[in-house]
Amino acid sequence: MLFNSQVFIVFFLPAVLGLYYALAANRPARQAVVVLASIGFYAWWDVRFVPLLVGLTLANWLIAQWFGVWRRGWIPLLGVAMNLLALALFKYADFLRGTVFGLLGEPWLPWSLILPLGISFFVFQKISYLIDLRRGDRHIYGFLDFCMFVTFFPQLIAGPLVRHNEIIYQFDADPKRPQMWENLSRGFILFLIGVTKKVAMADTLAMPADALFRQAQHGVLGAAGAWVATAAYTLQIYFDFSGYSDMAIGLGLMFGLRLPFNFNAPYRAVSVRDFWRRWHMTLSRFLRDYLYIPLGGNRVGPARQVVNVIATMLLGGLWHGANWTFVAWGGLHGGALAVNHLWEARGRRLPTPLAWLLTLLFVMAGWVLFRSPDFTHAGQMLLSMAGLHGAGHVSLDREYVIALVAGAGIALLGPVSQDAALARLRPAPWLAVPAGALLAYLLLLVGGRLPNVFIYFQF
Repeated sequence: MLFNSQVFIVFFLPAVLGLYYALAANRPARQAVVVLASIGFYAWWDVRFVPLLVGLTLANWLIAQWFGVWRRGWIPLLGVAMNLLALALFKYADFLRGTVFGLLGEPWLPWSLILPLGISFFVFQKISYLIDLRRGDRHIYGFLDFCMFVTFFPQLIAGPLVRHNEIIYQFDADPKRPQMWENLSRGFILFLIGVTKKVAMADTLAMPADALFRQAQHGVLGAAGAWVATAAYTLQIYFDFSGYSDMAIGLGLMFGLRLPFNFNAPYRAVSVRDFWRRWHMTLSRFLRDYLYIPLGGNRVGPARQVVNVIATMLLGGLWHGANWTFVAWGGLHGGALAVNHLWEARGRRLPTPLAWLLTLLFVMAGWVLFRSPDFTHAGQMLLSMAGLHGAGHVSLDREYVIALVAGAGIALLGPVSQDAALARLRPAPWLAVPAGALLAYLLLLVGGRLPNVFIYFQF
């Protein structure tokens, strides 16, 4: 069930919201509604993985309760190991086996395990809580609070990565407080912005991007086709993932809960370091707080700091997928971050326009590696972008040209969506008509296309 699907918008969301607010005065009842709805939402994808979601949730809660009684530092670490084992089994078992057998030159048959949807996100969420407990956090939550924290359907599958101390305290607040109608209206507008990003922009840009990357996989693209493919994918992945985040944050606000922001105009970054402060912000801070800083962060010498940042980003790349291209993409960004740190430590600066252009070109080159199924394909695309396969030409339908131009304008010059919906835009009755008309149009657009899942669902 996609957030941008007709069944979710027309049936699931109104039913869950209606029941939630009908039981608003009874905290356990309204929380039970959210937990059961979240499990049902997850079951819609593949009911076979519901036991994994429920089992991990129960096991992590029991480990937290155990730690609350005994206060032994190894207890949360046991939980972290359990979560990592589940992630390794489902996501990395075939990857690791294939790597070992490949190095040995031995034939092998993959297990072909099906990846549970969102496992990377909900496993990292549990890990962050357990590590916080080991670091001295004293919050041991009741069962319903913990279940709602880790299964809340807006952020269950693709984030944002929410920490326990950002959301669980909000469960105390009465959803029918004076801000209810403003929360509902602002949340709906942000949700609508996210649907627009996904349906009108990302799904439209996916068509030329997929076609051209597929063409490069079976032949050679000229420079024009390679640059168009890369530009289309650069915008597609941004609107796809930031659109999901907008929908998740908007949905959370409709339930009276504020989720952390995840994007802040990343393609306006003037350095790679600045890019990672703006892109998938909740993952960036997870990697910083739970990997980079424990490794020593910037409290060590320059050489060790370089090792720390590259190791962190290599693991961040591996988190994105069980493929060496993702590891290389993470390493590429890790190397760039290390250079960025050393450059800034020496007090050097580039002119802002040049810094922005170099950063964007670097990010786009990285997306080629991220999007490609293997290094050969990525290498051919990069050679094409360098002009080594000729200039070539590409013919695009008008809607794709409009999507490229409009997408670039929005990404580079438009307002940040969360700021627009939650701060700048003032709720007013007259907005209901255009907002409703836009939603109706998007629902018709969705009905006329094949379902296009979010890119980050594969992670």
